[in-house]
Amino acid sequence: MKLRVLDIFSGIGGFSLGLERTGGFETVAFCEIEPFPRRVLAKHWPEVPCYEDVTKLTGDILRRDGIAVDVITGGFPCQDISTAGKQAGIGEGTRSGLWSEIVRLIGELSPRYVIVENVANLLSGPSDQRGGWFGRVLGDLAEIRYDAEWQSIPASYVGCRQLRDRVWIVAHPQRDSLQGRSIVAAAWKDKSRDEQLAGLLQPPSWPTISSARSSGTGHGIPFGTHRNRSIGNAVVPQIPELIGRAILAAEGKT
Repeated sequence: MKLRVLDIFSGIGGFSLGLERTGGFETVAFCEIEPFPRRVLAKHWPEVPCYEDVTKLTGDILRRDGIAVDVITGGFPCQDISTAGKQAGIGEGTRSGLWSEIVRLIGELSPRYVIVENVANLLSGPSDQRGGWFGRVLGDLAEIRYDAEWQSIPASYVGCRQLRDRVWIVAHPQRDSLQGRSIVAAAWKDKSRDEQLAGLLQPPSWPTISSARSSGTGHGIPFGTHRNRSIGNAVVPQIPELIGRAILAAEGKT
């Protein structure tokens, strides 16, 4: 039986594309608030329901709709923790504070795995309390009795022509035993920095998610702007694919 995925902060579906390519995962629900990515998801996953507002999505709603979940994935908003932003943090009232919605849904659904992605600065910020943001993330997971492991994996690791360094977190209930196996370590084979940077010089050989067609423009913004922004916000599917394969191996399904 495939592991059933709730993909929140879905964007154009990079998490789901990567996980489903392993053959061991099946996306059963999305949650995405932006209209253009929702159209992309509807094009490529027409049978999968897409909820709109993560703050209103609950475990009770999913159960009412007959949706059971084994895995929650999400790249929560990075605007308030990125070095390119104001670094307001992940507290209440910030966009990056939507991290708390992931924690709430974990508590309501008790998934077997949680896979989270964000900018690498999540590990080191804020500047006045180094590591404070990530300490909050680990503390929140510990409070709901989830263990976590993490690793910075750049997009260049899978051949993308940009470094795009991101932290990837895999969490699972503390009661579960993975028999000493490290999922993220299994996905990350510790290429040297030279090998990673060499990947920037290679043409990409991996598939992309084609965008949904649209007629005209929305709110005076050219169609191409929506597409470029959505691609820019997306995860590189090959990385969740690697993590997914490591999860399947840890479960003895490969």
